[in-house]
Parts: sequence; structure tokens; C-alpha cells
Amino acid sequence: MTVVIGFEGSANKIGIGIIRDGEVLSNPRRTYITPPGQGFMPSDTARHHRGVILTVLKEALEQAGLKPADIDCVAYTKGPGMGAPLVTVALVARTVAQLWGKPLLGVNHCIGHIEMGRLITQANNPTVLYVSGGNTQVIAYLERRYRIFGETIDIAVGNCLDRFARVIKISNDPSPGYNIEQMAKKGSRYVELPYTVKGMDVSFSGILSFIEEAANKMLSSGQCTAEDLCFSLQETVFAMLVEITERAMAHCGSQEVLIVGGVGCNLRLQEMMGVMCKERGAKLFATDERFCIDNGAMIAQAGWEMFRSGYVTELEDSWITQRYRTDEVEVTWRD
Repeated sequence: MTVVIGFEGSANKIGIGIIRDGEVLSNPRRTYITPPGQGFMPSDTARHHRGVILTVLKEALEQAGLKPADIDCVAYTKGPGMGAPLVTVALVARTVAQLWGKPLLGVNHCIGHIEMGRLITQANNPTVLYVSGGNTQVIAYLERRYRIFGETIDIAVGNCLDRFARVIKISNDPSPGYNIEQMAKKGSRYVELPYTVKGMDVSFSGILSFIEEAANKMLSSGQCTAEDLCFSLQETVFAMLVEITERAMAHCGSQEVLIVGGVGCNLRLQEMMGVMCKERGAKLFATDERFCIDNGAMIAQAGWEMFRSGYVTELEDSWITQRYRTDEVEVTWRD
């Protein structure tokens, strides 16, 4: 039995998870939360991670009922992500691997999301919609690569939602996206927003610029409520994502969709994607906030797959990178 511990800290979540042959033994996590109207700076986020990472490591081992001697491999997020938080976590993972005498493994954050989604949902060979604060991609597997069929050409969908939340001063606790989702449920008026799909790619910067400029005017004049704007923004950006996902499914002849990433736990996105899948006779797979949102277990699971197929990262190669595309990784653990 192979046991892998995974360290994740590419953005404002710091998580450490332990996987044993497909079983999640532990998955504690902490979130760096800033005041309403503010984002999170890399240096402040890294400082937060440094302050809690050893506590989270202790929790992970205790919850799993394991000792360092029981671990076979130490996996960490190599990228993509924010530089300072990535470095913080990589330093701890490298140190732990040397102290415990265990092999080290750098994992692509995006592949971690995909492999965790496949494990939890048991999806066979799905078209993947990966949506988060830093990434928006439509992905399908072919010949040892996760191929990117479409993606954002500017900002990620999660970043668009987060930045809109700052404009209308929505709380960041537990996350701006979650609070937008709850407010959108109370919205009743649809405000038309720019809808920008370019072939298989999407653009969210124009939508964000438009709604940032219009929000205060519309709210102060009583044309709509904050809830209406949340509802309208969600409906527009999610419709764009469903469109490019369906196009990728048609191209691949796929009958499965897997939604991963932090935005993937939005129930309205799941509902809209489910309608499309039903019309096509396809099946939708998604997970809840335990595994959609950045967590250590997803890095452990990808590390488990990679380690068993022969991957190991030498110490001199255990750097991090803010740019690390999904299709750069050779997927040796799948047929």
C-alpha cells in the first residue's frame, strides 16, 4: 500500500492531505481571509501560510493516525500559482522530505484537481471543466496529455467573480464566490452583460470592466439590486462556460463532464451544466467544497498516481513556477 502526503498552498488556501491507495485519510485546511473590498497579496498570504503550516501538518498526521515512517512519498504543488505562497510550501515539503528520508514529488496544481475529481466521482474519461480563481480551462485526455481545448484569454472566471465582490464590498468569508452564489439566489432581474465567447475560448475582462463601471450607477439609481447583479453575472459567465464545454464534448464524442476547481462547487453552475448534459444524454460529475476548493489531498492523489508510475523529483529540481500549463505534464499513469 502506497501512502502519499500532499502539500498545497498556491493561493490563499493552505492544505495538507494524506492518501493511501485511493482513500483520503486526512485533509485539513486553512484559509487566509482579507477584509471586504480587498484581495490577498502574495507576501501577506505567504506569511499566513508560514504561521499555520506546521499546525496543519500535525493535524494531518494525527487525523490519519500515521507517523512519518508510514509515509512513502512527499508531494507538493510545483505550480501554477502565486510565487511567495508556493515557495513557502515547497520549502516545508523539501525540509520534511529530507528529515523523514522520503522521495519528493512536484505536482502540477491543475492535474491535482483533475485526479482528485476522477478519484472521488469515479468518472471514466470525462471532458473536464477546470474553473478557479486563477484558471479557466476545458480539458480532455488524449495520448498521455491533458489537452486544453479552450481557456480564458485574459482573467479566470473565479478572478472575475472575486473582483466584482470587491466592487460591491461582499465579504470574503468564507469566500467571495460563495457569497455571490447566495446573493444570486435572491436576484430576480437579469441585467444584460457582455457575452464573449471566441471559438473555444472565453474572455471575462470585458464583462468585469462593464459591471465595475455600471454597478454603482445602477445600484444608486435603483435600476437593480446587488442581488440582481450577482444573479446576472453568474448566469452570463456560466452560460459561456457551458457553451465551450458542450463544444468540446461534441468534438471528443464525450458523454461525461467533470467540473473541478474552486468555482466548481457552485450549485448553479452544476445545475446549468446538468441541463446541458441531460439534453445530450451525457452524465455530469462534480464534487463538493471538500475537494473542489484547493486542498492537500488532491496534491497527494496526483502524487500517488505519479509516484506509482515512476515519477520522482530530485532535490535540485524541486523548484516552483508560477506558470505551469496542464498540458506540459506527461500523464504516464493513464493508458
